[in-house]
Amino acid sequence: MSKRIVVDPITRIEGHLRIEADIENGKIKDAFSSGTMVRLLEEILKGRDPRDAWAFVGRVCGVCTSTHSLASVRCVEDALGINVPANAELVRNIMFCALYMHDHVVHFYHLHAMDWVDVVNALQADPKKTSELAQSISKWPKSSPGYFSDVQTRIKKFVASGQLGIFANGYWGHPAYKLPAEVNLIGLAHYLEALEWQKEIVKVHAIFGGKNPHPNYLVGGMACSIGIDDVSGINAERLAEVEQLLKQGKEFIEQVYIPDLMAIASFYKDWGAIGGGLGNYLVYGDLPTNGIKDAKGYKFPAGAILNKDVSKVYEVDLRKDEEVQEYITNSWYEYKGGNDVGLHPWKGETNIKYSGPKPPFQNLNTNEKYSYLKTPRWKGHAMEVGPLSRMLVGYASGKPEFKEVVDKALKDLNVPITALFSTLGRTAARGLECQLTAQWSLEFFDQLIANIKKGDVKMAEMTNFDPSTWAKISHGVGHAEAPRGALAHWINIEDQKIANYQLVVPTTWNASPRDGKGQLSAYESSLVGTPVANEQQPLEILRTIHSFDPCMACSVHLYDEDGKTISRISVVGE
Repeated sequence: MSKRIVVDPITRIEGHLRIEADIENGKIKDAFSSGTMVRLLEEILKGRDPRDAWAFVGRVCGVCTSTHSLASVRCVEDALGINVPANAELVRNIMFCALYMHDHVVHFYHLHAMDWVDVVNALQADPKKTSELAQSISKWPKSSPGYFSDVQTRIKKFVASGQLGIFANGYWGHPAYKLPAEVNLIGLAHYLEALEWQKEIVKVHAIFGGKNPHPNYLVGGMACSIGIDDVSGINAERLAEVEQLLKQGKEFIEQVYIPDLMAIASFYKDWGAIGGGLGNYLVYGDLPTNGIKDAKGYKFPAGAILNKDVSKVYEVDLRKDEEVQEYITNSWYEYKGGNDVGLHPWKGETNIKYSGPKPPFQNLNTNEKYSYLKTPRWKGHAMEVGPLSRMLVGYASGKPEFKEVVDKALKDLNVPITALFSTLGRTAARGLECQLTAQWSLEFFDQLIANIKKGDVKMAEMTNFDPSTWAKISHGVGHAEAPRGALAHWINIEDQKIANYQLVVPTTWNASPRDGKGQLSAYESSLVGTPVANEQQPLEILRTIHSFDPCMACSVHLYDEDGKTISRISVVGE
């Protein structure tokens, strides 16, 4: 007989995700993923100037900051027929790469590493042996016995006080932890280092976009001007700082993140056969090198893989009605034409008719509607999006850069390519693509400098920016590869205003409920068959779900149709 357990909230950074799993004979027999907060940002955008949409959707989330704004300006540019200058494209790409570097490092160390690293066990490590091990896998300078001894002392004070602080609520001592104490201490030390480092790389966004999070974007290009000798613009000093930050980021990723990732993975090879899930992977593509309309020029190629068959990559077209559709069979929404139809986002609706349980409640009624997330499908298929999808599509497309890093990782770990279809593969893929984007960021920077040296400082294209020149009715789609996966915004413009706006975001693809055919989505599918050693401490569920890096802010938003204040934060002195 199966027993249902609940993990709610499951995310370390942003909540509103509930997992219910049926356990039978020590394994998950069935699983249900529920977004527990309503999403209605699309309603806020109706009637507004489409050129302002980026500023609203950018506030969807401050974690993968900038990607929603990027997708938004692209969808408006698509609708209005605007092509951005080469420099703006390069700056967008540099900011994109800086985001990946920041987001993936933060995910690995601060959101996911503690699923594999036992913090308390690190106190048993020998600092000298830890130093020798660290120096054997990396030339990172902070690897002396005294350094690791100091880290131990800091954590011992936490433990002695009875308050683990940022390490509270972990399942420390769980039998699923396998790392030697010295590896645990390395992971713990670099957790703390990454906290300091991540404050630096975000300065790239502040330089080009004015601030972080939520840097500024502009329909038609970027809202920053280049002037080598201009103290108020992007001058030589600021460009030099950007280059230095990118180089430092690349160094941290190559000398800290990747060695740690491979060291930890070597002790958890069994997870190369757990958490694979759907086996269907979707990528929209990103990092254009010759304009967003030239898909062949993307650093991240677009495509879809079905049934783990890497011998064939299918083309993806976001404009075709039959390719991307959203269903609400098991979502707390209503469609005017009935709840069993699938709608392409240009025809999308966001109407709530909630009839579910009011929290707190013991369990969801998973036989009926059980989530605020819609259920997107690609040609009827449930798809996984994210780093693993991008690395697989790049690898299957024969891209040399992808094949080089993937083949090396497989060789170093001595595992077959099938190990990629797993929780371990998903975690490794994030690190490998972070390594690639760190390299690409400097390529884009060099191209930007070359353009400037030739006298090209154009950052925006104002053609078609005047609303009086727009068609009465137009529509567009803009896509981006957010850190967590394929992201697209669809817009309908009528009489110079937003008539409809729909976001289909990565976590909606991965965390959505079942569709009308009973097909599980990525989260649910990946959990089926996962072993659970202790039902009271479901560490294994955290490992697999965290490997997707869930962030529910993208998928669910709070909105009051009567304009009532839902919550208010008071500032001292207000």
